[in-house]
Amino acid sequence: MQRFTLPRDLYHGPDALEALKTLGGKKAILCVGGGSMKRAGFLDKAISYLKEGGMEVELIEGIESDPSVETVMKGAQKMSEFEPDWIVAMGGGSPIDAAKAMWIKYEYPDTTFEDMCKVFGLPKLRTKAKFCAISSTSGTGTEVTAFSIITDYEKGIKYPLADFEITPDVAIVDPALVASMPQKLIAHTGMDAITHAIEAYVSTANSYFTDPLALVSANTIKESLVASYNGDQDARAKMHDAQCMAGMSFSNALLGIVHSMAHKTGAVFADYGAHIIHGAANAMYLPKVIAFNAKDETAKKRYGQICDFIGVSGASDDEKIANLIALLRKMNDELNIPHCIKNYGADSYPTEQGFVPEKVFLERLPEIAKNAIADACTGSNPRIPSQEEMEKLLKACYYDREVDF
Repeated sequence: MQRFTLPRDLYHGPDALEALKTLGGKKAILCVGGGSMKRAGFLDKAISYLKEGGMEVELIEGIESDPSVETVMKGAQKMSEFEPDWIVAMGGGSPIDAAKAMWIKYEYPDTTFEDMCKVFGLPKLRTKAKFCAISSTSGTGTEVTAFSIITDYEKGIKYPLADFEITPDVAIVDPALVASMPQKLIAHTGMDAITHAIEAYVSTANSYFTDPLALVSANTIKESLVASYNGDQDARAKMHDAQCMAGMSFSNALLGIVHSMAHKTGAVFADYGAHIIHGAANAMYLPKVIAFNAKDETAKKRYGQICDFIGVSGASDDEKIANLIALLRKMNDELNIPHCIKNYGADSYPTEQGFVPEKVFLERLPEIAKNAIADACTGSNPRIPSQEEMEKLLKACYYDREVDF
């Protein structure tokens, strides 16, 4: 038996933010990130709409990119003091993910972070509050998913929290919120979204219900991402819808080792000032993982089906997959994302020395590979790598080597 879970309501299109008037609670705590929503005026709009709906509003501001365990615990404490019946998270993946984890701790104060990390092992939520998510980036899909990514900086590891209980009750996908996204953010979040679609389609947990969402979103992203990056607002609105569809798909079909590797390399070099942004990591790793997974016959066939749907031609599945990899690498070039960790720079542009020193990478490689294999996303990958294979795959991602194993 499989399960397919989505938010109760999804409000989308122009002026969708006004749906905040209709939530129907008494107290809302509004979680936001570093200030872009405030500068653009959307924070004030959200507060106004909530108050118009009869709610008292409190804020949790300044949630950092890749939120920490400490941020989660502090936010949950503030929720316990205010006692909201709605948690509203607005911004990119980080404030929404952090708010999801805060929600768990708010409802169950004795819960530890280790408890939260038990895959599909959370207790029933909504005993105190419901959850509304409003996305301001076009990539994570977290406004509709059963996932949250929280970083333990002491260990240098990102942990995916996974349970249908943290699927938001209400999602708001309003194109106005992404109209002024910075180019780099468009690039990274967009490649994150196409990774979601492709991994969901070849996941061992794919289903008849998740496949159409994955295929349509992948095709829309292929057609719209570069145009969105170059300023086309119509393409940007299409991207916002497409990333949400990809989120619906992977929330139910799960993901694969592109995300396992991105989770375990994102923060592990933070002591060197080398933080690999999640979407950029996915962009670099996806072509390598496709080549690795395509050695599995079922996965090869599924990649071929993706190619047929999005218009990537070839005389055989092998040829189609080679062309798909070439397309993804071309998109990275057009989005100014490098092809490997060695060339990754602070702004995602190639640097002469490399953002992550080779010596450090090789020293930490065995532990990174071990942690990636243990990641929650690995179990639904079509091909489970051994320790040796994961190390070779990560080396291919560091040096931009061909994957022929």
